Amino acid sequence: MMMSPDDFRRHGHSVVEWVARYFETVRARPVLPRAAPGELAASLPTSAPEEPEPMEAILADFDRLIVPASTLWNHPSFHAYFAISASPPGVLAETLCAALNMNGMLWKSSPALTELEQVTMRWLADWLGLPDGWSGMTHDTASTAGVHVLAAARQRADAASRQRGNGAARYTVYCSELAHSFVDKAAIVMGFGQEAVRRIAVDDRFRMQLAALAQTIAADRAAGLTPLCIVATVGTTAVASVDPVPEIARIAARERVWLYVDAAYGGAAAVSPRYRHHLAGSELADSFVVNPHK
Repeated sequence: MMMSPDDFRRHGHSVVEWVARYFETVRARPVLPRAAPGELAASLPTSAPEEPEPMEAILADFDRLIVPASTLWNHPSFHAYFAISASPPGVLAETLCAALNMNGMLWKSSPALTELEQVTMRWLADWLGLPDGWSGMTHDTASTAGVHVLAAARQRADAASRQRGNGAARYTVYCSELAHSFVDKAAIVMGFGQEAVRRIAVDDRFRMQLAALAQTIAADRAAGLTPLCIVATVGTTAVASVDPVPEIARIAARERVWLYVDAAYGGAAAVSPRYRHHLAGSELADSFVVNPHK
């Protein structure tokens, strides 16, 4: 059933009013739901409806069933995982994006999306003090970006891998013992296997130990393996530690290994000149990721 423009306006006003009221009252709501596992599912129909329900009933169900079963990430007292808040302008922007429903597969599929992405990437690089020649793209998560990084590193190490895969090569990937789990997952997805990941011990400041990194790379080469990528972390998710990126970059250059700086968690702090030093050495990386929403 199509919704008429007049009905869209009417229900749209109701949704905006609900969101505005939510922002006004969010502090009085519990951050964690009081629902038990399976409680929401048990309250919903076991099969999809044959006929559409009135929008008023859908919005009422949202308020009655969905919100009470939600962990409120947009609550000012939410500090789990990574604390973020969607701003009112951002909520309105999401509405405009949903209305256009663009797919940025290539320039022709959406010139505005393609060019806007590149402009905002350049803005972000400027804010972080990154090199002028860098270009970037938006991924749905930093973990997805990690898979692309290992694919690019493999392509540089062996151009033929694009056609035949890993072949007989046995690649290895290096990160600190506190690095994000995406490293293991990306290695699995790329066919290297979790055994290819070398988690290097950290020092008393929770930073990757340089000597241990160099020794592990040397041992892998002696065993006939192919060191492929070093992941240096700027802001580990456990303790927010920052690996010594400039020194790691020198090891990567000497060993001809791809350097990936994972600044997903801590890199956004460099927007402030006061914390710009945390990205020292990142300009030497082959690839770099940051989550500006953090």
